[in-house]
Amino acid sequence: MTNRVTILKDKFNQSLGLPFKELLPYSAIEQALWELKIKYKKRLFDPIVTLWAFLSQVLDTDKSCHNAVSKIIAYLTGEGVKIPSTDTSAYCQARSRLPEKLLENLFIQAAQNLSKKVTTEHLWCGRNVLVIDGSTVSMPDTVENQKEYPQPQTQNPGCGFPIAKIGVLFSLATGAAVALVIDVLNTHDIKLARQLYQFLNPLDILLGDRDFCTYADIVAIKNINCDAVFRKHQARKTSMRKGKIIGECDKLVTWYKPKICPKGLSKDEFDVLPQTITVREIYYYIVIPGFRTQRVSLITTLLDKVTYSTLDIVRLYGQRWDVELDLRHLKTTLGMDVLRCKTPSMVRKEIFVYLLAYNLLRSLMWSAGTTYGTPPLRLSLQGTRHHLNNFIPGLLTATSIKRQRIYCTLLKVIAHKTVSDRPGRSEPRVRKRRPKAYPLMTKPRHQLRKQLQTA
Repeated sequence: MTNRVTILKDKFNQSLGLPFKELLPYSAIEQALWELKIKYKKRLFDPIVTLWAFLSQVLDTDKSCHNAVSKIIAYLTGEGVKIPSTDTSAYCQARSRLPEKLLENLFIQAAQNLSKKVTTEHLWCGRNVLVIDGSTVSMPDTVENQKEYPQPQTQNPGCGFPIAKIGVLFSLATGAAVALVIDVLNTHDIKLARQLYQFLNPLDILLGDRDFCTYADIVAIKNINCDAVFRKHQARKTSMRKGKIIGECDKLVTWYKPKICPKGLSKDEFDVLPQTITVREIYYYIVIPGFRTQRVSLITTLLDKVTYSTLDIVRLYGQRWDVELDLRHLKTTLGMDVLRCKTPSMVRKEIFVYLLAYNLLRSLMWSAGTTYGTPPLRLSLQGTRHHLNNFIPGLLTATSIKRQRIYCTLLKVIAHKTVSDRPGRSEPRVRKRRPKAYPLMTKPRHQLRKQLQTA
């Protein structure tokens, strides 16, 4: 057994471990296990082998457990050791034994290690910017999942899938996911945001859309010595006559504390809010055909017009769209949109592994971009995943010296796959490919099956 485990650890270190050695080295996994006081028996699928296999599984286009076990068998073939069973039971049990906290800690650690590589030239006005947004993920329709993350109330029982709401912080400089919270579907984005403020560091700037632009939250962000740039909430009226004008389409305005305690705040939290705050309001017009909004109003706590010019802030908010692309990479490119695990605990573990894999790909893009003089954010994440998966067989069979050359070649080809910057691009939100002409499911499957049998 020890022989097989050693072989597998060596194989994974040669394939996935080499590209990600700076963010997720073998020693970091062992340290995380030690800190959580995790003890495990001598099995083929120990926590380290299981974690690497789990990562390999989400990075592959075929995300089945059978495919993951098949890789394990392929790694051991020809090594003169006993080949494990093709049954996936042992691997699935090993995944369920992985502590959720271990995967969360490794994901956060990978994000922190990548952020340490960011230099001043990649910052905005010398400040670190984090982008916040919310999204949803669906999962298999099991009793446990439905109980923890119920399906939308508009769907009949048995006709929908459990859905979880996630809130994510992304680094604007690296594109990496920094923090995550998971809740039920009907959770408002602002509730998720308040759980994410603990991950902000002093002097960080939080960038978000209008959902996050509330009086209490701007105060909370300032209280932790951070700043915010949000789009103005549609419920707050704009008056051109109020405020101190400090530039064209730029003024300082005073906001007053709400008269009624908003939902989501306790009375104690509401009572300690200051009576007024001063914010900066910037408004501009979008004249590009195809855009839904012609006028945009921004609210920010960056009051110094000399350090943070009007144009700089407008351009910064234009980069908020990157968070939509980051979520699309997670959900569409990597396939996190539809999860596969059948219990809430495993669903959360699967999400953390997806985010860990995403951050590791971002680290490859960062290394490739900085090594070969290409902006890392302009590199293709899908292309990076393709190249990594295609280079793994070569990394597995190469000697240590040749392996380093293959790794340098991997970075070089990743740097060649860039995505064009197309500012102001607008496309109609329509589908060309027609869906199948099957009706939607409006009754549970067992009822529909019974109808077929009695027809």
